[in-house]
Order: sequence, then C-alpha cells, then structure tokens
Amino acid sequence: MARGRQADQELTEVLNQLWHLDSNRLTPGSDYIISPQGRAGYVPQGSNYAKDRARAPLFSYVNEDKLKHIETYAHFIKLLDNYEMSTGVSERVTSEELQETKLFINAIMETDVMKCAHKYLVRKGQSPSERSHFKRQLYDIWFRLYHRDRSGGEDSCGFEHVFVGETKYGQEIMGLHNWVQFYLQEKHDHVDYKGYKARDNKNTPDEDDHVLNLQFSWKGLVKPVGGSFIGVSPEFEVALFTIVFLMSTEKMTSVVVKVDEYVLELVVYRHGQSIGTSFPKLLSSNHRDL
Repeated sequence: MARGRQADQELTEVLNQLWHLDSNRLTPGSDYIISPQGRAGYVPQGSNYAKDRARAPLFSYVNEDKLKHIETYAHFIKLLDNYEMSTGVSERVTSEELQETKLFINAIMETDVMKCAHKYLVRKGQSPSERSHFKRQLYDIWFRLYHRDRSGGEDSCGFEHVFVGETKYGQEIMGLHNWVQFYLQEKHDHVDYKGYKARDNKNTPDEDDHVLNLQFSWKGLVKPVGGSFIGVSPEFEVALFTIVFLMSTEKMTSVVVKVDEYVLELVVYRHGQSIGTSFPKLLSSNHRDL
C-alpha cells in the first residue's frame, strides 16, 4: 500500500528532530543485544501455528539497570502490569494506578522529546500551550478507557493496546508493539519470537536496526506480523504517535516518513478522541528495500 509513496516532508522533519533529541534511546550492542535470526513464514490470519525460525529469543541481553534508573522507563514499566489482558474484561483503575499514569505523563513531559512535540503541536493549532492542559490531552488520547469489545464494559485504552497488548476472545493478539514489553514477556517465557518478516532473504535485519517487523506468539497465540521500534524511549513513541494522531481526523491514518535511516509507514487508528492502535511498518532501511 505504501510502496512508492513519497515521504511526508514536514512530518519527516519533525520526527527526525524527536529522533535526535531522544537521549534515553538505548544503544544496540552495548545497552541491549538482539538476535534477528531467521525469516518468518506466512501465517494465515486466525491461525495459531507458526513455524519457529528463531530458536533463541530476540533479546539476548538488555541492561535492566538502565530500565530501572531512567525515569521514563521506570514509570512506564510500572504501568505495564496495570491492565487485564483480555478485551471484554472491564478494567478497574485504582487511585494508585491513576497516580502511576500521572507520574509517567509528568516524567515524559520533562524530556526534550515531549517538549519538542508539544511545541510543534501548539504551533499547528492541535494542542493547548498550557502544559497541564496538554497533559490532560495526552491522558485522553492514551489512557481514557473505552469499549473495544461491544459486549463488555470499558475494557481498553490506546496505551494498553499499543504498549501492553491484549487478546480478542482469547483467540487473537492485538497490539503489543513495544520492545520493552516484548523483552519482559520474552524473559518470563510468555513470548516466543518466531523470526523477522521481510519480502525476501536479501533483506536481513541486523543487530543495530531500531525498527523491525516481527512474528511471535504470546501466551500461545500467534501474531503473524507486528511492527516495533527497538531501543527507543517510551517518550519517543508517545510523541511520534500523538503527532500522527492529532494531525489527522481520519479513522485510519497512514503516513510514510524517513526517520534516521528507516523509511517507515506509520499507521494510527482512532477510537473517538483516543488512539485505537498505532504502529510502525518498516518499508526499507539503509537502502535495503523490503
């Protein structure tokens, strides 16, 4: 769908500013080591069988000290445990969880990445300039609960879907596009990495790549392909997808951008005034055409 489309120049420019400001991005080879291994095969939608082309985990090492001591990661990891896995199961938000959400938003708002994103959105007339109002807007976009499954209560939010992952009727994985959650789930043997997705064997990702298309199973359910940034900070992803979300009113937005060496399609689905899902799709990297 995105192949052959021109990169959006303005978005490319602002997202590269965010990329350069992302001082909390971890460094491949020293802060973490990934092992992309084999190219994953085709899995039809709804099937939960995938041939394993990766005998070892995707992450062979992550510096957990950094995850614990960089403030935005530490708050982010606390939020990961706060959600029920299945849609249709009403979420209960305790005051402690609400406090954790506030602390996370406060922490990311202290970073240059979010300050830059905020400034850009104010300039474009999409966000209030008052910081406290912008924090409220971020809360509504990412954390406001809504019905994803019509039969149940308020069972989902953008943050849960994108960063934590959820299952639909216990049959299908939805979301889970975040590398920290992937690593933690893999470490606890809940995630089994099956291999990377690419069009042919010439397009092998390397250990330094910051964006991958992955195939994996989570608690026995297979995700045929999921795009994920690797090593980037939580604030980078929140900033990037908030901008794409607010710059469009479409139910589904897809933009092509070139961030650093990666040509990406960024996809965002809206659920009212909130994010339904958002993820990157790697189109090419380092002149490798996928």
